[in-house]
Amino acid sequence: MASDPAPAQYGTVVPLREPVGLESKQPQDLEAEQAIVGALMLAPERITEVSAVMDPADHYRPAHETIHRAILALHGHGRPVDPITLGHYLDQTGDLNRVGGRAYLHTLVQAVPTTAHAAHYAEIVHGLARRRRSIEAGTRIVQAGMAPDATDDDLREALALGAETLPETWPEPIPLNHQPKLPPFPVHALPAWVAEFTAAIAEETQTPVDMAGSLALSVLATAAGGRAVVQVRGRWREPTNLFVVVALGPANRKSAVFAAMTSPLYDAEETLLNAAAGPIVEAELTAKMAQEAAGQAAAKAAKTEGPERDLLVAEAIALAQAAEALTVPPRPRLLADDATPEVIATLLADQGGRLSVMSAEGGIFDIIAGRYSGTPNMEVFLKGHAGDRLRVDRRTREEYVEAPALTMGLAVQPAVLEDIGKNRGFDGRGLLARFLYSLPESLVGYRKISPDPVAEAVAARYERNVIALTLSLADWTDPAVLQLTPDADAALSAFEHRVEPQLRAKGGRLGHIGKWAGKLVGATARIAGLLHLADHLEDGYGKPVSAATMNSAVELSEYFTQHALTVFDLMGADATLARARSLIEVLTVNGWESVSRRDLFAKLSRSEFPSTADLEPVVALLEEHGYLRSETPPRTGKRGRPPAPRYLVHPRLREAQE
Repeated sequence: MASDPAPAQYGTVVPLREPVGLESKQPQDLEAEQAIVGALMLAPERITEVSAVMDPADHYRPAHETIHRAILALHGHGRPVDPITLGHYLDQTGDLNRVGGRAYLHTLVQAVPTTAHAAHYAEIVHGLARRRRSIEAGTRIVQAGMAPDATDDDLREALALGAETLPETWPEPIPLNHQPKLPPFPVHALPAWVAEFTAAIAEETQTPVDMAGSLALSVLATAAGGRAVVQVRGRWREPTNLFVVVALGPANRKSAVFAAMTSPLYDAEETLLNAAAGPIVEAELTAKMAQEAAGQAAAKAAKTEGPERDLLVAEAIALAQAAEALTVPPRPRLLADDATPEVIATLLADQGGRLSVMSAEGGIFDIIAGRYSGTPNMEVFLKGHAGDRLRVDRRTREEYVEAPALTMGLAVQPAVLEDIGKNRGFDGRGLLARFLYSLPESLVGYRKISPDPVAEAVAARYERNVIALTLSLADWTDPAVLQLTPDADAALSAFEHRVEPQLRAKGGRLGHIGKWAGKLVGATARIAGLLHLADHLEDGYGKPVSAATMNSAVELSEYFTQHALTVFDLMGADATLARARSLIEVLTVNGWESVSRRDLFAKLSRSEFPSTADLEPVVALLEEHGYLRSETPPRTGKRGRPPAPRYLVHPRLREAQE
């Protein structure tokens, strides 16, 4: 992947004089460097996560360092970092021609595979920079040692440079309550007409774009849920319904945003109802007439005596059976509010398995928990998300919904999430693992007083397209099967390969929210299907999902992942985090330099750590945060079991006890 050194107009590189045995080519990856600066121009919200990994000086090509520093300077002053603004800034500083001109800035933007991987590219570049510094340090040490006129100061300076390239023995641990600044919603990942309205309504209402963006996905899922599935691979198919919840405090105009985003769905529902009104009236009248005819035949048979009675009874029975077989089509329904699970199950059966619960309040969680009925009922929600067969008990018969597709779009206060986190039934049954979470930062106190309203053309386009998407799929009984292009499949597989190791209970970044993260790849496929249908309103069911669409879905999933990590901490559903705090307290009190698992377990409460297996994810979390390091002592002989691993304890914990 490494490229040749840059031409002169992009910045020259002066290599070190290298000793014998070292390759002349420095470790570098110019494509990764291009992807980083290009991604920062496209998605400035990536600046924080990239800056946490690398410094602009890590770039091999000086031009990329100059561009990177210019981006940080503009961003630090609250200015845009697009190629035009950046080109103007570099022209003012006299660096534009040196970095390759405006054309090269646009080339960098075009070279970005996906902004979602910016931090990964930064890790590559930072790692290569460390290798170059190690080579430089080694080169100077060798040169200083071989130089006949080298002084002791020269040698000390060379050795000091080598030491600077090594990592600290014990870097500062990451606090367990440390919450990194959450990324903003990547509105650019949405289809253009959705993104345009989402940004506009956020501006008009002076609310975080996260709220409108997350609800936009729920709107698309309402329009397409139950009418399309994504063919991932083999027998793996994902429906296109979603559970989304946005948590935002009071006075954040949730109802206003909710009304604006969902209004076209109610219009589509009314259109469907008007179209069905005639057939419904006809069916009702036919059923009424059939029942009356059956009743009249029964009355006539009851009054008749003799041989004719049996014939009239048989006729009455036949008419009654025919009347019973007649069905009246249900009135079309797309949306429900805070309905009971029983009502939702009935509506799903009536609506061919498709329904959406959209609410700007959190009352639905109280209903699910059984606060009013006294009995929790999650079955319809669990099966409605997964598409598992659902049994519905009618008054006179049982009915099955073969592939229910329930969508939920909720905007609640953070306190609601804290409350449901205390209900172990939610987490134990896996309901919490089915939601995509957004926890945006409130703008209250920083809002414009007279913001720009949504342009009429933008609002009209959004309304028209949501209605068109809803109506185009409304009559489908068998869902459309959306295929993936080979490149889209490769993009999803690459994401799956990145996620899978993170699910490990020991050392996995997402291991402590494994129930949620285990569904992340499937959720990504669902999002990709929705983005695809919104991009191809008229014929999306006949086209495969592209790699670009899949990359946008991956970017959205990474956004929801960052927010989920924080939300699960807020809900208190992350028992591992609470146990980790207890373990830190034990480590601090005992002042160990190193400790075995056995000794550690002996000091812990059995109510909190019933078995050593409960210790695994907690130790993994503390290792990830830098409080512990595992080491395996060397064998003392050739026979017997290998020595049990021990854990080195961060000196900071011992210092806290002193």
